[in-house]
Amino acid sequence: MGKNNKKKEEKPKKSDFKSFLKKRAPIYLGIVAIFVVFVIPELTKGDLESSFPDNLTTEEKQILEILMSYNGPNEKGLTVLNAIKEQIAKEYPDEKIYGNKKTKVELNITKVDSTENYKVVLMFESYKGNIEYIWNVNQITKEIKAESSNAKHIIDIVNYYD
Repeated sequence: MGKNNKKKEEKPKKSDFKSFLKKRAPIYLGIVAIFVVFVIPELTKGDLESSFPDNLTTEEKQILEILMSYNGPNEKGLTVLNAIKEQIAKEYPDEKIYGNKKTKVELNITKVDSTENYKVVLMFESYKGNIEYIWNVNQITKEIKAESSNAKHIIDIVNYYD
């Protein structure tokens, strides 16, 4: 009898938790897969602002804010940022273009000489091609001059928006 008791004690007990997981692993795997496929893309939905770099200096952030918040000579209506968003939305209707792997948004802000003028280059690259916007922004007077045809078109939309 003493030997039988020792044999029973030596057998490792099955873990209830392990057997629980083994039986239900496919269900949990399916739930995780559904979450990854449907929920995470919606949570990471991109837009133009989230595509801008995070490592901008204080001056660069100020220049970007001056440019993107410009809303015409009467200071009412559409901003430059909203005009760019609308132009991209027209070009890519019913698409989540910022989620596309081929979509790149590059923003370069450089100081022109030793003046208070900055050159802002916004490059939107996608599978359909490139759209380049180039502006000169004065930090003190907050004057914005379009250097490229796309940038001029955006400024015209903002200036003449009712």
